[in-house]
Amino acid sequence: MVEILAAEHVHHTLDCGVEFAADVLPARNTVAIGFRLLAGVADEPEDLNGIAAITESTLSKGTQAHSGREIADAFDLLGARWSSHTGRQTTVFRAVCLPEYVPDVVDLLAEMLRTPAFEEEACRVAVDLALKDYETLDDHPDDLLRILINRMTLGSRLGRYVGGTPESLQRIDAARVWEHWTGLYGAGRLQIAIAGPVNPDDVASQIDARFAGFGDATPAGRAPVDVALSPTVEHRQLESEQQYIALVLPGVPRTAPEFRAEQVLIGVLSGGMGARLFTEVREKQGLVYYVGAWQEHPRGAGMIHLSASTTPQRCDQTYRTLVRELERLREDLTDEEIARARDGLIAQFQTEDDLTRARASSLSDDLFHYGRPIDPLTKLQAIEAVTPDDVRRRAAALALDRMCVATVGPQPLDV
Repeated sequence: MVEILAAEHVHHTLDCGVEFAADVLPARNTVAIGFRLLAGVADEPEDLNGIAAITESTLSKGTQAHSGREIADAFDLLGARWSSHTGRQTTVFRAVCLPEYVPDVVDLLAEMLRTPAFEEEACRVAVDLALKDYETLDDHPDDLLRILINRMTLGSRLGRYVGGTPESLQRIDAARVWEHWTGLYGAGRLQIAIAGPVNPDDVASQIDARFAGFGDATPAGRAPVDVALSPTVEHRQLESEQQYIALVLPGVPRTAPEFRAEQVLIGVLSGGMGARLFTEVREKQGLVYYVGAWQEHPRGAGMIHLSASTTPQRCDQTYRTLVRELERLREDLTDEEIARARDGLIAQFQTEDDLTRARASSLSDDLFHYGRPIDPLTKLQAIEAVTPDDVRRRAAALALDRMCVATVGPQPLDV
């Protein structure tokens, strides 16, 4: 816990246009780096749905100086672990390495982002793999449920499937990928966060040099989104032995004063085996194979998710029980369970959330949502300051009348 009190943050917009932040942790043994491009599936043309993910996956398949194999070998020789991911509003590249290899890892990531090759064969293979993934979606009902509820709650642009459709994927080739990269990849959309025992001035100077002249340096991609839920029920027919249910209702943005109280409220619902959903829905009634709740935060917005998998015969009862548990939050929250949920969040913050990789990810999220680093001690104190009355006020404000409900399985809900 001592280290949580000793955060040293650096935050600059560099001359090249990149927004850079560092969480300097001298006592750590590793460094975690996150490159966050502020463009994702929501920035695609509708007829090229999937191109953001194709571009991201193809960046590592070769640059103008090295083949994909050579890039992979270079990361391996450094003992660095890296990954990438395409989201709704961002495309993220992460790496973890030893401190002495930070300059080399930064160079490799910069080379991929700045000088990709986008060879026709690599793009074709990426499209073929995306098409195969789409063909197997029926084997993954949880993915089908997520696709359905995202479209219902986030709309046709922000909620579109990141993997694309067969029709849109077949339009994507190397020329289209080049066009997407040229239009959206630039220093003005790039946020870089690093955590660990680093000299932030040295890292910032290297990044400034590597990304000078990289696309448009004008800040972009930072506008909040408007998420306006209206009550809807939809079903996706699928022959399966299980039935999958998703409920989504409005939440608060991360920047809202009520955010921490809502976190604690979600902890009451789904913060472990003693939480309400596991106890009431699974243990007492034996209705589900899985049940959980969580928050989701597009920039400037918030949503609360509940999800469960059950049998077709118990689907209606499971749905009614989930709704009843949401209603009960307004009626009989106890100080004891609020304290338990709050203490669980504090314990997580001081353990899992204090890992170097988690600190870098949290710093990156701070830039995305707040536009600046938030000191870990400030976050911890905000959780500790949540009172039972705060949580009850947030529970009373839940907009159950704006809830969206999606099901995937053999039969629709009887609602």
